Amino acid sequence: MSGTVRTETARRLGALRRQFPELLAELAPGGRSPAVPGPTPGPAGGARSTAPLRLHISDAIRDITDGVTELEEAVHDRLGLPRPQRARIPRRIGRLLGLLDRIGRDAVLAEHVLDEARRMSRRCSRALGGSEAMTAVDGRCPWCASVSLRAFPEHRAVLCINPGCRCDDPGCACRTDPAHRHSWPRHALPHEPPDGLPDGPRGGGA
Repeated sequence: MSGTVRTETARRLGALRRQFPELLAELAPGGRSPAVPGPTPGPAGGARSTAPLRLHISDAIRDITDGVTELEEAVHDRLGLPRPQRARIPRRIGRLLGLLDRIGRDAVLAEHVLDEARRMSRRCSRALGGSEAMTAVDGRCPWCASVSLRAFPEHRAVLCINPGCRCDDPGCACRTDPAHRHSWPRHALPHEPPDGLPDGPRGGGA
């Protein structure tokens, strides 16, 4: 596993681990996580709530729960490890993060884990409906030279939004994933980026 692939995998799994509890909290009306017991419904309490569950959230939770569980089991099987113990999804993701060095020694497995991490993190973000505000950044992208740099304050990062942006790193996902976007920490890009790549991670993307 190249440094770029490992960094991207860790970023995707880390985001999924942070966001999955938010997804649970969004499932039930009123924002209460279904993992937290609520009052027992019944006639004694007066009117009974029959508000429907948010089905797209429920579907995303089921997809991600199955996906993470199956991914961890596949990783253990490929690495010759015992079947993983049952655990909540954030805990399972944490265990996968702890295995990234071993996963990286198997190129096929590393690519599969990255693909699944991307898919599930995107599914989670879409279900949460998050669309972070972005602002234009002066200067041109160090890779494609287009005026396509955008700042994302919550992530403290700058992304190139040009879908045709390609770099010269043969291990970068821009060559295989049409949705990949190169990114850099906000502080790594000067007001007017110089020729070549600025200081900061190479080929990171969204």
